[in-house]
Amino acid sequence: MAELKLRGVRKSYGSAEIIKGIDLDVADREFVVFVGPSGCGKSTLLRMIAGLEKITAGDLTIDGARANDIDPSERGLAMVFQSYALYPHMSVAGNMGFALKIAGVPAAERERKVKEAADVLQLAHLLDRRPKALSGGQRQRVAIGRAIVRNPKVFLFDEPLSNLDAALRVSMRLELMRLHEQLQATMIYVTHDQIEAMTMADNIVVLNGGTIEQVGSPLDLYNRPANIFVAGFIGSPKMNLIKVKVTSTGADGVGVGLPGGKTLTVPVEAGGTKAGDELLLGMRPEHLKVASGGPFKGQAALAERLGSLTIFHVETAPDVTLVVQAEGGDATPLHTSIALDIAPSTCHLFRPQGPALRPLGTA
Repeated sequence: MAELKLRGVRKSYGSAEIIKGIDLDVADREFVVFVGPSGCGKSTLLRMIAGLEKITAGDLTIDGARANDIDPSERGLAMVFQSYALYPHMSVAGNMGFALKIAGVPAAERERKVKEAADVLQLAHLLDRRPKALSGGQRQRVAIGRAIVRNPKVFLFDEPLSNLDAALRVSMRLELMRLHEQLQATMIYVTHDQIEAMTMADNIVVLNGGTIEQVGSPLDLYNRPANIFVAGFIGSPKMNLIKVKVTSTGADGVGVGLPGGKTLTVPVEAGGTKAGDELLLGMRPEHLKVASGGPFKGQAALAERLGSLTIFHVETAPDVTLVVQAEGGDATPLHTSIALDIAPSTCHLFRPQGPALRPLGTA
């Protein structure tokens, strides 16, 4: 397998700059997921790594060798696209071995590699079928098998599960995770689905507007988002953000005034903030609890009952609605007054321009 590095990588189409200076290290055998909203540049960045888009500026290195000007077929990478792109007139075996055939690999070796990949992907009993006789998930496995037989340095996946239904996406996520562990391969995966990113990645790269907002493990990004964008993008339901004003700063953290008059001291470093400054208070829906005497008061206007959990939308002010994740059996009635409480240690504070205040005791 291989390690991969990007240094100052940029991509422009005329005067429009799409990728705006990316620095990133992908370690050998790591599963890295690029995630972000549509138009953030994640697929463009992947295609630049693959060699399908020319790098405007900066350097791409694969195992220490500069790869900017290396032909895509010589980079030792294999890409799996959103569309399966299978040849309809060929069998599964023919599709999986076609690249090897073009490369002049002898038939016996080609057959051996196809069989090995088919065994890994549980396709051995389907090798004689044509794509039209396969389900969506089976077609996607054939596309992955076509990449495996090439024994690439790095696997690249461009939203490979987006054409599948919800249940099949879950199944294929598990298969890809098992495949990564079995092959001990370096993999880079692009998705707009933060749940896919959270469940599959060793490290997540959050992209926005052609730049990296944060890189880290799923739990790092969830527990310590670097800014408002990451806080709102990672986590489902998304984090609640409300405007607050600083009432005090001290060794125990930053005190903020809440709607309704109560205060809350969040254990974060002041970082130059002072009384009267405006901040954003972030609270995960699962950390808010229905509890009498809590500092937030309002009415549960809506309830999404999902079986194992219930999501309440609680109106605490004319322009403030808090999303609360509760147990599925929570019988809190709608349109009656309720109070919400939260542990200060689970809260986050962000400056209005986006960055988070650092938790106490962190480096």
